[in-house]
Amino acid sequence: MTSVPPQPENSFRIALELEYPESRMDNVLLNALREQNENEKLKNISRGALKDLFNSKRIMIKGQRAKSNSSLAKGITYVDILGF
Repeated sequence: MTSVPPQPENSFRIALELEYPESRMDNVLLNALREQNENEKLKNISRGALKDLFNSKRIMIKGQRAKSNSSLAKGITYVDILGF
């Protein structure tokens, strides 16, 4: 059983559930944000705005800064977007 890491204050969490590993997280995250209905601002985020969140170090996995080209393992990955 996977433990759920603590969610940072003032952040939006999305769980990415993958059936197979992905080489880039930016495309997976963009699709997941557009499919969710809990945060309207993130649902309508542009590719450029998402890139800015990566560049400003506001996207985290397990408390660590994520990069747009970070790979994702099969299974559930909890992604926190700071400031939402």
